[in-house]
Amino acid sequence: MRGGEIVLDSLLKAFPEADLFTLFYSKGKLNERIENRKITTAFTNNLPFKEKYYRYYLPVFPTAIESLDLKGYDVVISSSHCVAKGVIPHPDTFHLSYIHSPMRYVWDMYYDYFPARKGFKFFLLQSIANYLRTWDAASANRVDYFTCNSHFVGRRIQKYYRRDYKIVYPPCLPQDFRVNDVSKDDYYLMVSAFAPYKKIDLAIEAFRENGKPLILVGGGQDEGKLVKNLPKNILWKKGLPRTEVVELYKKARGFIFPGMEDFGITPVESQAYATPVIAYGKGGALESVKEDRTGVFFKEQTVKSLNDAIQRAEKIHFKRGDFQNSINRFTEEKFVSEIRKVVDRHK
Repeated sequence: MRGGEIVLDSLLKAFPEADLFTLFYSKGKLNERIENRKITTAFTNNLPFKEKYYRYYLPVFPTAIESLDLKGYDVVISSSHCVAKGVIPHPDTFHLSYIHSPMRYVWDMYYDYFPARKGFKFFLLQSIANYLRTWDAASANRVDYFTCNSHFVGRRIQKYYRRDYKIVYPPCLPQDFRVNDVSKDDYYLMVSAFAPYKKIDLAIEAFRENGKPLILVGGGQDEGKLVKNLPKNILWKKGLPRTEVVELYKKARGFIFPGMEDFGITPVESQAYATPVIAYGKGGALESVKEDRTGVFFKEQTVKSLNDAIQRAEKIHFKRGDFQNSINRFTEEKFVSEIRKVVDRHK
C-alpha cells in the first residue's frame, strides 16, 4: 500500500463505522477493509480516461470536492494531499484534516513540476496554478483542526494557510514490531516512485561513479529515461510483491533516500529491518532518521555529497536498539490513539 492508503486504512480502524467520499474509485484496487465501506464518488469518477489522464482534470478537482454532500455527519476527517481538505462541512460538523502535504505542485515545488518559463503552455499553467493557490488558501478556512505528518509539512501549513497544526506521525508499523539483527549483503537499495523530485537520477549517477551494487525498486512517469543505459552495477526491479521488497530491505547494506520528501515511509521501513538510511538532509527525513544512529545525511544533492555520505555510513557500527527506538515513534496504534484523542476533544 502507498502512504495515503496506509493512513486511510488506519483511519478506518479508528472509526470502523465511517463512510468514504472520494474523487476517484476503481473497484478491486484497494484492500478489503476499504472496499467493504460505503463509498461515494464525485462526478470526476465518471470522466473519460480517468485511469490514465486523471492529472489533466486537476482544474475541476475543487468543484468536484465541493460537490460532495456531507450533511448528517458530526465529524468529517479529510486525508489530503490535494483538494480533500476543501470539502464543505455542515456548520455544526467538526472537520479534522490530516495533511500529507499542501498542493506542492502549485506552491513550493511548482517550478520542479513545471520548469517551462515561456510560451502558451507556461501562460496556461501559470493561470491554473494561480487559481488553485487562491482556492487552496481560502478552503483552509473550512478546516477546524489541522494535523500533519511532519514539522516540514506543518511549516507549510503555517506559511500558506496561516494556521497552527499538530504532528501525528503516520502509521508505518504495528505496535509489536521488533527489529532483528540480520546479516547484510553488499548491495544498496532504493524503493521509490519514479518522479522528478525523488532524485533517482542522482542515485544512479552516484552509483555509476562509485561502482557499488544498487537495486532500484519502483516505476512511474520517469522510468523510461531513468532506466535507459543503466550501468551493470544497478539492477532495476518493477512490480515486486511486498514479500520480496521486505527481503530486499532486510539484506540491504544501506537505503538510499536522495529526495526532499514531506515525510517518507520507506526510510522508516528500512530502519525496521536494521538497514541504515543515507538521506538528503532536508524535509521529513530529518524527523524519521537519527543521524549516526539509524543513518547519515548528506547536505547537497550532488554525486560527491551522496558518495561521501555512503562512505561515512560504511564506517559506522549501527545498533539494533537504536533502530527499535526510532521506529517506535511510528506505530499504527499511536496514530489511531492520537487521531481519536483529537476527535474526542472536539466532538
